[in-house]
Amino acid sequence: MKDFILSRRKLLKGAGCLAAATMFSGISVAFADAPVDERFIFIILRGAMDGLNAIPPYGDTAYQPARNGLALTSADYTPLDNFFGAHNNLSAFTAMYRAGEAAPIQAIATPYRGERSHFDAQNVLESGGVQPHGINSGWLNRALALYGAKGNDLGLAVGQTIPLTLQGKVAVGTWAPSAQGLPDDTMLLALDKLYQRDMLFHTALAQAVDVHNIADPDMGGKEGMKKMGGGGKNLQNKDAMAMTAAAVGKILSDPRGPRIATIEIGGWDTHAQQGTDKGPLANNLAALDTGFGTLKDALGEHWKKTVVLAATEFGRTVAQNGTAGTDHGTASCAFLLGGAVNGGRVIAQWPGLGGNNLYQNRDLAPTTDLRQVAKAVLADHLHLDQAAVEQSVFPDSSDHRRLEGIIRV
Repeated sequence: MKDFILSRRKLLKGAGCLAAATMFSGISVAFADAPVDERFIFIILRGAMDGLNAIPPYGDTAYQPARNGLALTSADYTPLDNFFGAHNNLSAFTAMYRAGEAAPIQAIATPYRGERSHFDAQNVLESGGVQPHGINSGWLNRALALYGAKGNDLGLAVGQTIPLTLQGKVAVGTWAPSAQGLPDDTMLLALDKLYQRDMLFHTALAQAVDVHNIADPDMGGKEGMKKMGGGGKNLQNKDAMAMTAAAVGKILSDPRGPRIATIEIGGWDTHAQQGTDKGPLANNLAALDTGFGTLKDALGEHWKKTVVLAATEFGRTVAQNGTAGTDHGTASCAFLLGGAVNGGRVIAQWPGLGGNNLYQNRDLAPTTDLRQVAKAVLADHLHLDQAAVEQSVFPDSSDHRRLEGIIRV
């Protein structure tokens, strides 16, 4: 293997972007002969998002009374069609919808029907299984494994840790902004010299610096990094979300970079004072929407080959609770967007919000399985064998065939 030689100039170029811990994470950069040129970003909305106010079914006559004071008014949403709207804070998503590049999916859920536990529900969301803790690897990692040896270096976890969905036999990279920035150049040069004869660590050091250089060599220095609030899952702030999305877009745009990434966003557990046009949910939607718009801008010409899927572990109760919030529910909505998405429509088999139509008399009933969407992304967008996806990525899901026609092919 040809040695990597890190010059002083190359090491210093990443200043302000790389934390010491990140350098030893084993991150690597994909090469130009990657088995797929399409990009996929999976955004995990942790905490259970209220899909009824993100994509309100204003055409359902039961919407207003069922939400008992929590429903959006006509001034709070933009109609997408004659039945569904989008929260006003989803303006970038709405523009993509108008351009045929986005499609919300309503009344969607994973197979999880347990005790409405965040921990268990997120495990099902990320493992791709039917029951919590039934599979000890992630569905996205198993998808990468279908590329064989070339699956290595295609995946990137954005954050301080690797989420379950990217955990498994295939090695993936990690990237996160750091409040500490790079160690000084003296230490970096010492590390470079120390690992000259250790190809594993020397390559990891070189590739880690490369990825942060791709993200942005001038990401605002230490003060800019502090806006991230730790850089991991706490991206409710619009500036933090914009910074992260811009970096991810640049990393995925580089011909040496990965093709598939995950982003985690917490804060969707709105038990109290949820709000409608304003409040925690509205703020989170604004930050998420900023991320959507920034990803499109940062990916540039690669946007036409990109799919973004944003999904949550479960939805919220239809009715408002006693603290002006919502409790753990079942179905929610998901967001599908990108230049490769056949959008401009709301994808839904709407079950209705009337009392007899609710799941367990309290929740939006699920009519679409999230695995149907993921299967379409893997088979139709990332060109993985459909039979292998059914067998290896989403076992025990043959009753839920992929949604056809949602990807431009």
